Amino acid sequence: MDYIVNGFKHALILIISFDREVFEIVGLSLYCSSIATLLSSICGVPTGYIIGTKSFRGKGALVTLFNTLMALPTVVVGLFCYSFLSHRGPLGFIHLLFTPWAIIIGEVILAYPIVAMISISVTQGIDPKIRETSLTLGASPFQSVRSVLFEGRIGYLAAVVAGFGRVVAEVGAAMMLGGNIKGLTRTIPTAIALETSKGEFAFGLALGIILLSLSFAVNIFLYRLRGRAGK
Repeated sequence: MDYIVNGFKHALILIISFDREVFEIVGLSLYCSSIATLLSSICGVPTGYIIGTKSFRGKGALVTLFNTLMALPTVVVGLFCYSFLSHRGPLGFIHLLFTPWAIIIGEVILAYPIVAMISISVTQGIDPKIRETSLTLGASPFQSVRSVLFEGRIGYLAAVVAGFGRVVAEVGAAMMLGGNIKGLTRTIPTAIALETSKGEFAFGLALGIILLSLSFAVNIFLYRLRGRAGK
């Protein structure tokens, strides 16, 4: 029990003292996760809107595909991206493997299906009359799209948050594509795995506390936003 208590004490000291190594890792994780979430949202929300509002052959199969990709194992994504980005792969000439951008690419692939699938559900749950009414009143196609997006803004934001939650704590793709290089590609989850295996329980725990705090803060923000939207 003393081992756990002392670990918590040292972990809190590392956080309160703003340990440089700890917060370098946190900064890199937030950078990679934020860029990946932004890119997947730019692609995922429009994808969800288009699929949710249009009827076409193969729509059911496409939705099923997105549902399947939501549970895509991170190590499979890492392996897939590694095969393309390695020096023997077709994209090896751009030298992205073991860089933050390699991690971002893997995380985009992980987050995109989640953002898209939730956006599809949100779009399908919005009353079609909103779009029809706006067009009847003389709104342009762009304005009608904007009215639908505004109506479902909380749901779309939830899709973005879910995408962020998927990538900020993933280990497999980040480990394989980034290599867990100190000061360059070491993220919170990969650092926790490494430091714990080395016996640095306090260091890993400090990162774990920060990761939980980030998740808690994001969910509190979303909860408050939902409360405002409901008023």
